[in-house]
Amino acid sequence: MNLNDSQLLVRDLAREFTNDVIRPLVTELDQSERYPDDLYRRMGELGLFGICVPEALGGAGLDTLSYTLVMEELARGYASVADQCGLVELITTLLVSHGTPDQQNAWLTGIMTSQIRVAYCITESEAGSDVSGIRTTAVRQGDDWILNGGKLWIHNAPVADLGFVLARTNPEAGHRGMSIFVVDLTGEGVTRGSREHKMGQRASPVGALHFDNVKLPSNALLGDENQGFYMMMNVLDKGRVGIAALAVGIAQAGMEAALDYAGERKQFKQHIIDFQGLQWMLADMAKELKAARLLVREAARLIDQGENATMTCSMAKCFATDMAVKCTSDAVQVFGGSGYIRGFEVERLYRDAKITQIYEGTNQIQRTIIARELMKHGACS
Repeated sequence: MNLNDSQLLVRDLAREFTNDVIRPLVTELDQSERYPDDLYRRMGELGLFGICVPEALGGAGLDTLSYTLVMEELARGYASVADQCGLVELITTLLVSHGTPDQQNAWLTGIMTSQIRVAYCITESEAGSDVSGIRTTAVRQGDDWILNGGKLWIHNAPVADLGFVLARTNPEAGHRGMSIFVVDLTGEGVTRGSREHKMGQRASPVGALHFDNVKLPSNALLGDENQGFYMMMNVLDKGRVGIAALAVGIAQAGMEAALDYAGERKQFKQHIIDFQGLQWMLADMAKELKAARLLVREAARLIDQGENATMTCSMAKCFATDMAVKCTSDAVQVFGGSGYIRGFEVERLYRDAKITQIYEGTNQIQRTIIARELMKHGACS
């Protein structure tokens, strides 16, 4: 698939920033688990957040394919940084699609410049893959709302200023009775849980949030009342293709590291890349990486053309993330014992890849969605 000039420009910008700024910081970020606020502000200045926000609202006004190119390049450097880019893209998409002019003016620029840190608050202890199981509630009190409940495993929860929180506003209506609220996470009644220590993507802080009679003004409601479930679901196609692109970036880094090492490492008086068994392993990595990248770009194209992209986005997310785990596992195998040692890039890439099979809908859920779409629309061609 050919890329146009603007797509090439933003890809090259992200690639240069990754090579010059992100990659030198990766080891320190992985070890310290530090939230790199300074790094994100530099990305905001370059316009690498909110890629698809219209120019009239202060964004780059680019397409979904451009967003996936940025995600891939950032993840080739460090998946935690790409994950932050993906989070901002989902939040800004919600604001652009459903926010009032006042809400957009109040928050969009700050979010895109990383002056405002955000969290996307859906998951609960009994509502992970099953979003309809959430128990957090928002009850009207005059013109205001009272929010009660808790969220779990929330990206940026330990550091975020604003939370976009899915809550029940009509408990009797199931998923048809949910709404999204923009919550000041520094306000009264909001408690943050301890920061979790993760296996991978360690510079993406994750934690719990608890809401105890949090009073929200009427303008905290995003979009229409009781439409929150559908609003969240409508951005998931972009979320899933973004994670697929992130996984491609991780796998690309693993492939590059394995190829370089195989050309340097000697055993039995020859470079290990000269052994056919290892050549076949590298060939499989390359072909599966290529297939995943093409599937990501096809999914992005469908979104940009306004076509039904749900099945293709789920295919891209499922295939690319499974591929990333296998590719980084094989990269560790190429490195042998060195690949199992903390401090080698492939060891970190393997840890970073695993979560991609879980978040933004587990790959088991993606297979269910694919099957459901097949039953609705028949086999794809």
